[in-house]
Amino acid sequence: MRLFLWLLTLLATAIGLAVTARFNPGNVVFFYPPYRVDLSLNFFLLLAVLAFILITLILKTVRSTQAMPGKVAAYRREKREREANRALRESLKALFEGRFGHAEKAARQAVDVAENVGVAALIGARAAHRMQQMERRDLWLSSIEPENALKTARLMTRIELLIDENRPAAALEAVDELRASGTRHIHALRLALKANERVGNWSEVLRLVRSLDNHNALHPALSRRLKELAYRDLLGNRSNDTEALHRLWSSVPAKDRVTPFVAAAAAKAFNQLGLHEAARIIVERALVAGWDDRLMRAYRDSAAEVGSPALLAQIERCEEWHATHPSDPELALTLGALCLKQKLWGKAQRHLEQALSDATEPTMLREAHLKLALLHEALHHDEQASQHYRQCALATQL
Repeated sequence: MRLFLWLLTLLATAIGLAVTARFNPGNVVFFYPPYRVDLSLNFFLLLAVLAFILITLILKTVRSTQAMPGKVAAYRREKREREANRALRESLKALFEGRFGHAEKAARQAVDVAENVGVAALIGARAAHRMQQMERRDLWLSSIEPENALKTARLMTRIELLIDENRPAAALEAVDELRASGTRHIHALRLALKANERVGNWSEVLRLVRSLDNHNALHPALSRRLKELAYRDLLGNRSNDTEALHRLWSSVPAKDRVTPFVAAAAAKAFNQLGLHEAARIIVERALVAGWDDRLMRAYRDSAAEVGSPALLAQIERCEEWHATHPSDPELALTLGALCLKQKLWGKAQRHLEQALSDATEPTMLREAHLKLALLHEALHHDEQASQHYRQCALATQL
């Protein structure tokens, strides 16, 4: 239909021009003495149109010729960009596939375009790291300018790779640089946590764990384990004096103080400094929050002086706990040890024998036999004492 309309328009135009030319008697005369050229007006108009078309074609040809170098350069540039972008995609695909050599090779091709340099360097650095080529990895990372928009990505990659290389001190330097730039997102905190854990900076580990817990960014089991490691190191530090230990304990959040592991570690630390009353208070408060056998050993070690009201109060409290936990071997051993110290021979023997029958761990068996040996020795039951001493020695070898 469109072709038919074009033909109809062309025929109408031709007919119109023919009719118009038929009734056009005009002439055009050119004088250039001694020459004279006579042309009909119609022929002159035809020549003018042809001349216009010819001049236009010549001008377009000249312009196309002048623009040809730029077009060739643009074509080559676009081709290079297409190849570089394809190489960048290929390097990323190879990195995820685990073909690290191919990924690094493709990354080298991708850097032909300036816009790809940063991302290609990150891919090349990760690929070189996986191939244990640390020098090439560092060269890739150093190729990213510090003022580049990928500065944060460079630092995050460097921290992660240094941690994987087990160089936490160098990773912490990158963490400090990252903090100076104002970056504090969740993954940066996770990497800082790993670096501080590797270097043993447990106070900073605690701070980071609490921060990540506020964002629900750590698994509860991992958070609990890291807190246990941190508190074990901080509370078990032998350089702590009485003032330092009290100051450290006051900085522990209330919800962590009643955690069994933390309370047991703190009670042990206070017992080592002879602060038994503080250790008893810590254990008792933790047991109010929830029963846990791990606290009993620290409670035994925090026994008060013989004949003191504090020791009698301990025994009474253990008897109250025993009413609700009658088959707990650690509690029975603790109650027996306290009664032995108070010289309540009958109660001590009954609870120690219960602990001995219910004990499952070699350390508990050894301690129960030792306590019974001391009890029988105090009562001048030499044969029974010798028997328990032998059993204690055998349990030590387990």
